[in-house]
Formats: sequence, C-alpha cells, structure tokens
Amino acid sequence: MPKKVYLIENLDCANCAAKIEAKFNALPEVEEATITFATKQLRLTAEDPDSLIPKLTQIARTVESEVTITAREHTHDHHHEHDHHEGCSCGHHHDHDHHKGCSCGHHHDHDHHEGCSCGHHHDHDHHEHDHGDDPRSIILGAALFAGGILLNYVNLNWLAPLVFVVAYVVLGQDVLKTAWKNLTKGHVFDENFLMSIATIGAFLIGEFPEAVGVMLFYRIGEYFEHKAVSRSRSQIMEAVDLRPETVNRIHGDHVDDIPAASARVGDLLLVRPGDRIPLDGAVISGESRIDTAPITGEPVPVSVRPGSAVTSGCINLSGQLTIRVEKPLSQSMVTRILDSVENAAASKPKIDRFITRFARIYTPVVVALAAATAIIPSLFTGNWGYWVYTALSFLVMSCPCALVLSVPLAFFSGIGVGSKQGILFKGGLSIEALAGIKAVAMDKTGTLTKGNFQVQEAALSPEVLAFCAACEQNSTHPIAASITAYAHEQQLSLPAPETLEELPGMGIRGLIAGKTILCGNEKLMAHFGIDISAFRAKNTGTQVLVAVDGVYEGHILISDTLKPDAGKAIRQLHTMGIATAMLTGDSAESAAAVAAALGIGETHAKLLPQDKLTTLRQIRSAKGSTMFVGDGINDAPVLAGADVGAAMGTGADAAMEAADVVFMTADPAAIAESVRIARQTQAVAWQNVVFALSVKFIVMALGLLGYANMWMAVFADSGVAMLCVINSVRMLYRKR
Repeated sequence: MPKKVYLIENLDCANCAAKIEAKFNALPEVEEATITFATKQLRLTAEDPDSLIPKLTQIARTVESEVTITAREHTHDHHHEHDHHEGCSCGHHHDHDHHKGCSCGHHHDHDHHEGCSCGHHHDHDHHEHDHGDDPRSIILGAALFAGGILLNYVNLNWLAPLVFVVAYVVLGQDVLKTAWKNLTKGHVFDENFLMSIATIGAFLIGEFPEAVGVMLFYRIGEYFEHKAVSRSRSQIMEAVDLRPETVNRIHGDHVDDIPAASARVGDLLLVRPGDRIPLDGAVISGESRIDTAPITGEPVPVSVRPGSAVTSGCINLSGQLTIRVEKPLSQSMVTRILDSVENAAASKPKIDRFITRFARIYTPVVVALAAATAIIPSLFTGNWGYWVYTALSFLVMSCPCALVLSVPLAFFSGIGVGSKQGILFKGGLSIEALAGIKAVAMDKTGTLTKGNFQVQEAALSPEVLAFCAACEQNSTHPIAASITAYAHEQQLSLPAPETLEELPGMGIRGLIAGKTILCGNEKLMAHFGIDISAFRAKNTGTQVLVAVDGVYEGHILISDTLKPDAGKAIRQLHTMGIATAMLTGDSAESAAAVAAALGIGETHAKLLPQDKLTTLRQIRSAKGSTMFVGDGINDAPVLAGADVGAAMGTGADAAMEAADVVFMTADPAAIAESVRIARQTQAVAWQNVVFALSVKFIVMALGLLGYANMWMAVFADSGVAMLCVINSVRMLYRKR
C-alpha cells in the first residue's frame, strides 16, 4: 500500500495531535496514520492517500479548528535555510531578497520560521491563532492585572473589577473563542474549555484576581512551552538537515548555480574551500581535507584526492575540488540521514503508546472527580464557594498535555543527540530496546578491526620476499594483496613467474628463474616434505611460510589491525554492566588474539552466517537481551534476529537496512555511547511521567485536604508541561 508523508500545521497541543491520530486510524480506508508532533508530520498509508486529504483535514478541524494538511514531496527539493544564513549548506552568504522567487516557485515570507521541520519556509502570518505565540497580549494583560491589584491595594475597589474584566478579555479571548468553537463540536474535555470553565467559575464566586492571574500564568506557560518545543525542533532539524539548496554545476568553462534537486548522476560540481559536499560523489580533480564530523561525528579530517569517494554533508576544508555526482539528492547521504531521523521520530516507543492510552482515561476521570468534589462535600457542609473553587482547580489540572508532549520530545531529543554524533536510531522502539540490553555480541572484521590486512613481520631475505610477492601478485586474496603491497613499499622489483599453481587450502607453488618457490601454510610445507623445525608459530595473525628449492627460508606474519578505540569501547561496556562476546568466521587463533588484546568476555570463531544466529540465540538465553554489531552483507540475518541490530555505517547497505541502529563512524566507541544515549533518553521520559503525575496528584490531595489553590493547579498544568519540555531538551545541551 502507498505510504506518503504530509505536513500537518497549526497543531496547538500534543494531546490534540493524539486525538486526531486516533480519529484518522478509525477510518476504514486508512491502513495506518501516524502524527509526529515533534516534526509536524503525518505519515499516511492508504490506497489513494492524496484523495483522503480533504476528508482528513475536515476531521482534524473538529479537534483543532485551523489545522492544514499539505503534501510534502519526499525528494526534499524545496529547502531553504533558516534565518541565520551564515552556515548555509552551499557555503554562500545569501541575501534574503533572492529567496522570493526561489527554485520551488513559492514566495516565502521570512518573518519567523520557528520550526518548520520540512525545510520549507512558509508564510506564518496566518498562524497567529496559536495563542501561545503572541507575547503582546500577555504583556498588556499582565500590566492590567498589576493595575487591578494596585487599585485593590489603594482601596479603589469599585474600579478594580472593571480592570480585571478587561485584563481577562485581553488574555483569554483566544482561549474562550477556541473553547466555544470546540464546544459546538462536542469537545468537552478540551483544555481551552476546561480552562475557560475554571476561570469563569472563579469570576462567578468573586475571585477576580485569581481568575485573571490563572489565565495569565496559563498563557505565560503556553508561550514558553511553544518556544521550547519549536526551538528544540528547529535545532534538531537544522543539525540533521544538511541538504543543499543549490549546487555549482560546471558547464563547459563556466559555473551555473542550479537547484540541488536538478543535479543528475554524472554532472560535475565545483566545491570550494568552506563549502559542504552537496551530493554523494567522487573527486575528479583537486586535493583537500574533508571534515566528516557532521555525518560521522568523527573529529579527525580525512584527506581526499582524485578517485576518492566523498559523502554529502561533509565540509571541504582546504583545496578546491571538482566532484562527479554519483547519487542524486534524493539518494545522497544528506537525504538518507534526514529521512532516517524523521522516520525514527514517527516510530513510537511503548511508553509513548502507554501515555496516549493513559491520557484518554485520565482527563474524564479528573473531570468526574471535579464534579463530585463540587457537589458531594457542599451538600454536607453547605460551603459551596470553597468546594466549587477546589473543583475548578481540578479542571485546570485535567489536561494531560505535559505527559503527551514531553515523552515523545524526550525520544526526539535522544534521536537528535545521536544523529549529531553519527549514531542513527531507527526509532523510539530501538532506543527502548537498546536501553535494556544486557550483552553485546560483535563481529570481528570491520567492527573491532579495520579489515585491512598488513604485514607485521617479514623474517626472510629481500630476494626471497620478492620471489614470494611475485607468486602472490596476481591473487585477489587480501593476504596476497598485503604481501605484494609490502614488497612494493620495500621498493623491490618483482620477477615474472614462469609457472604458477594454486593449491586450494594450502598456498601457491611457482617457478621463478628456474627455482621452485612455495608460499603457504604448514600443510603446504608438510605436503612437499619441507623441514620447518626452525619455524616458531605465533598466534597473533596469519603466517605465510616460504621455501625455495625444498629449503625453508623464513615466514611472513600478516594480521588485521585493531581499531584504536576498540579496547576502550569494550572497557566502557563492562563498566556499564554489559557482557561482551565476539562472533567471527575467522580462525580460532586469530580470534583468541584479538579477544585477549581487547579484553572481550567470550569468543566464538569459525562461524558461518547461519551459525552466528544460533550462537547469538545461545548468548541471549544465557545473558538476556542482546545487541549484535556487524558490518558485512552476511551479517544482515543476525542483525535482524538480534534484540537490537547495529551496523557500522561503512558496511554494506543491506546490513544498514536490517539494523535498528547505524554507526556512521566506524568507531567502536559509538557502541557504548549509543547505549548511554538510550538509557538517558529512557530515564528522561520516565522522569517526566513521574514528575508530572506526582505534582498533579499532590496538588489534588492538597485541594481535598482544604489547601486548595488555583495558582498551584495552573503550575501543575502549564508549569509542569514547561519543566518537562525543558527536561526533555536538556540532552541537546549536554557536553559530550
């Protein structure tokens, strides 16, 4: 079934977004609908998604009256930088005027682009209905409120109520209007309606300052909550949205500035020092150093020269480059990263689903409790004024917005923090699963080692080394390639063999200058009856033994090099209480040497791809929830079968597709870092839930015990929501 992404604008609160999502999913023609409040996106799976948009807009407007749903092309070609153009991805400083007729053909007003996640800037003038967003009415209302209090203080008691009424209208008119609109559609549990009832009720029982003060506090809370959400949204989206607006295409002897989406495979692009690499490609001319940190989180720049592959989003530091486009914008790394972050934000964790279900029950229960509080004690005590006041404070607290907003925002922040460090989580469920892992099983080559075989030791004469390299020079085997490369480094000239014979599982026999050369393992030497009593085996790599005319001449030791941070990564995992294991298809000796050098808990060698999955299941049953980290094409089944599958971003595309987490940097240190981010994200989400509910229940209990206060109630609603939002986004500001 077709799946399409739309922009859903003018959503006032996360709770309303959850209600709209539930209504969409109730439609028989909708297979699945997901609204992500953090990215303002609607993901719709249906037979003909576009034809449903007018109907869905109508349904959404029964909950939020000014919702708009617009198509968002997935090629991401309409992309404009945010207000501060210093870091525009194409490296130029732009004057905003030329954006009026930008490449997507829209005219954009650049007044305030708080957090449109798609990268399009829209004209936001008509979005002022967000009563959380206009500070002028809040300032005027606050001044009138202060004036009313002052009039009471100087005993002008006849004038004070009039000033309070004016202040209330200034502060509350949008809330009252929205409440009335929603009431006509049957939404009794809407926060605007509950707020209106609570404050009008306070007026009716003569609590003028209280009614205005509560509305003022509510509006201030909403204002800061909106600001915090939109700021975190635009921060995360700016960090991950590295797509260029335009590219410099070389056309003959001049350079054209064309929209990035128009660049085709094979086009030649000019990349000046300081520019971002706009699209995935290969260097045709020029040499430079590239900062890959925006994509991989890796701080050390990489040198590139003609023939080097370059990834979009990285920054060209020193020389001017000409690159040939290998992938269009829609398939380049910058778009893949943005897509993965948006997809991750839309994949909801279990805690989020639980909160959404809880919210549906919580509000009606609190409203019923408020009604009971107003009536039952009053019938016995006759003190209607007090108990009605207590009930009104309960109504203020009955909106579950703090919960419904802060939990997904915590996960969105976690996804953002990860992406800044080159760790791509595939969704909230991946983060939840990762937070609970007890063991990490890792592939050896490409994960813990670099996968580049190198000669560590050559215990033979230069002449014999040249003979051996001459025998190996036509083989594609990594070990043969490393011997040939080493001989070239030693500047030896390699003679041409007269005959060559490959002996499977043993090595090579060659005839060079009338001499019989044998290069291979101990089996080869035994097969030809060579005396190798002088040979002392080491268990740190692969040994190639060499004999000339039936006499043993020495050996070459070849091994894969460990990644610099591999040992530190293993220690960090052990410190976090996580068991480690290595699964490899390599020989037992080589695996044992790597495990000993890194301090890995258990080692399983000589495994075929299907054996890896069986071994992983054994580790899981012994240790608990297990993560597997690999990079090869043959790791895809194990990645899919693990509780959490993680792929090195340098590896095969199939492995990256099958994984729950992708480490764009091939650094093993990212393994422990991903677990730390996941645990912190999970902790922040639960802190918000516990804090919000605790404050609400404490304030309700105080009300029932006779210490009711509507100010406390507003703090328990808007104040708590704001604090939860701040708690959710603080991960973005934490130093690494």
